[in-house]
Order: sequence, then structure tokens, then C-alpha cells
Amino acid sequence: MTHASSRPRPTRRTLLGTALAALPVLGLAACGEVTVEGEAAGTEELTLTDDQGREVTLPGPAQTAVVVNSYSNEFVRAIGAGDRVIGVDRASLDRLPYLELSEEQVIAEGLDQLNYEAIAELAPDVVILPRNAVWQEALEQLSAFDIPVVIATAWDTEVVDETLTLLGQVFGVEDGAQSVLDLRAEIDALLQERLAEVEPVTVYFETVEPYLTTLPGSGFHAMIEAAGGRNIFDDASGGDAQEELTVDPSEVVLRDPQFVMHEFEPSAEPVDRFAALREDLDGRPGWSGLNAVAEGRVAIANGWATSALGKSIGAVYLASWLHPEQMEGVDPDEYLERWVSEFQDTELSAPADYVQGPQA
Repeated sequence: MTHASSRPRPTRRTLLGTALAALPVLGLAACGEVTVEGEAAGTEELTLTDDQGREVTLPGPAQTAVVVNSYSNEFVRAIGAGDRVIGVDRASLDRLPYLELSEEQVIAEGLDQLNYEAIAELAPDVVILPRNAVWQEALEQLSAFDIPVVIATAWDTEVVDETLTLLGQVFGVEDGAQSVLDLRAEIDALLQERLAEVEPVTVYFETVEPYLTTLPGSGFHAMIEAAGGRNIFDDASGGDAQEELTVDPSEVVLRDPQFVMHEFEPSAEPVDRFAALREDLDGRPGWSGLNAVAEGRVAIANGWATSALGKSIGAVYLASWLHPEQMEGVDPDEYLERWVSEFQDTELSAPADYVQGPQA
């Protein structure tokens, strides 16, 4: 992959696709609220409501920010504010090298390991954390430095649109946020139109680790349904905070899915794990008898691609595999390329370096 420079980018003014509508398939959320006070343009005091219902006051649109979580950093870049990020977590730096930030700008080794002294030295206008980070602790620690904290969760499909709207308000780039929302709405409308009458195809989705699957309430479950599929574990419960659960291997065999998809760890740098993962799946006890495996209906993907844009990109790919007749003429690669080139401001080596569908 060739990475673009970290030059400041102008806020996008062109709206992409159809107007944003209430589309239940991927659970578009309501926008947040913002109150503007003051006189001079660009210096207004903002009062925002974050995804924990907290009111946060900023002296104006943030010009510098510490952003924790790679999905949040993707969104900040997508809306046109990536050049304002001055501090990130380790995972963001590792997964998104095109951010072109230095080691000295890593202020967290994990969502529960924030370096508050390093954050204070950077003196950002705002710190943006997802709800599964130690945000309560961060509030207490950063209050001494008068650094505001906004909770915005980009990995949760159910609140992606609310998160995009909130980030647009934080940075004062509402038009840029709307461009991303429009792309999401375009994809949702396409899937609803093409898949309105389809019979759902049963899907076993596996993320990162063997037999770690997804339950109702997770973004991956919503992705399966948006693509015209039915999660074979839609009746399971007891998942973690992300509604993921390690299941009994025999249950997968008993439920015999019509399609299998495995998504491995996200990385903007191509990672060639496709052949090894297919070999692993094919060699699992009892899997040779699965219809999906026997007939080659297995897909492998790098999560940087298929979890992008609140898993909307993944939904297009999955729909094209589950319902090729209804999705005729739709090229998922074009949406991935559009997301990477237009919204991440970098270059894609080749879609097949990140997503590989069923093989004959």
C-alpha cells in the first residue's frame, strides 16, 4: 500500500449519494445535540451531548485532539479532521500507519491504559474515548488539566450515525460528517432495494479467534441481517460487552450454516493470512461435512476492510456472496476503494489483499 501524506485536507462540501433516511437495516441512529454560544464565527462555545448523555462544553470546534480507538480515528479522518489528531492509542498507530503519527504521540497502550501525563503534555482541545475505555477514570484524571473528554463509540454499528454526527460537531466539520452519513445511507438503500424479497441465508460468522462468534446486539449480527443473512447463533446469549461469544465447536456443525465468514484482525497494511485460515477452517473436526465448506462458500477478510464504515462495506461484500443474482451489477470493491481513497485519503493496493470471497 502506498500511503498518502498527512497534509491538512479541506472539509468536504460535496454530498455523496442519496439523502440520509431512517433505514432500520443497519440501525441508523438519531443525531446528537449541540448548542452554540458566542459571537465570532469559529470561536463559539459549544455544548455537546456525547453517547453517555453527558453535556460537554468546548470553547469552540476542536483544533487538536487525542483520539483513542482505531475506528474513531478512521471516522475523524473520514470527516476531514484527521490532521487535528495529535495523540492516539497503540492499536490505532499499528492498524492505521497512514495516520503518519510518531511513537511519541502514542498516549495509550490499551483502552484501560491511558498515560495521563503524556496527554497533559500534548494539551489537546479534547480527548475522545469510546464507551468501553476507562472514561470515568479519564474524567477524574484530566479534570485537573482542564481537558474536556467526549465519549464517542465508533465500533458500535447501532450508534455509528450518531457518532459521526457528534464528531462533526466536535470539530466543526458537519458537512464532512454528512458526506460519510450519505455514503452509509446510499449503501443501506441499495441493500434494502436489492434484498427486499430474499430468503435469508444462514451464516456462521467468526471474528479473530476460532469459534468466537457474534450475537444479536453486535455490529456483526446487524451486518449479517443487512446482507440478507440469518445468524445461526441468533438465539444465543451470554456474550461479552461487544456481544461476542466463544461457542461449542459441535454447535457449529449441528447448525450447518450455508455460508461461513471469518474476519481477522484489522490492519491497513496487507496481511496474507487467507490460505492459512482456509486450511484451518477446512481441517476442523466435522467441518468437511458442512455444506458451506464442502461447496466452497467460505469468505476470509481483513477487518480493516469489512468492518469499515460501521460494517457497511462488509455488508455489501456479504450480500454479494449470499445473493449474487439480486446483487448483480454491484461491485463491492468499488465501495472499498471509494472509502479508502476518498475518505481515508490513502491508496488501496488491491481489494483482494483484504477480502477474498468464496472459491470454487
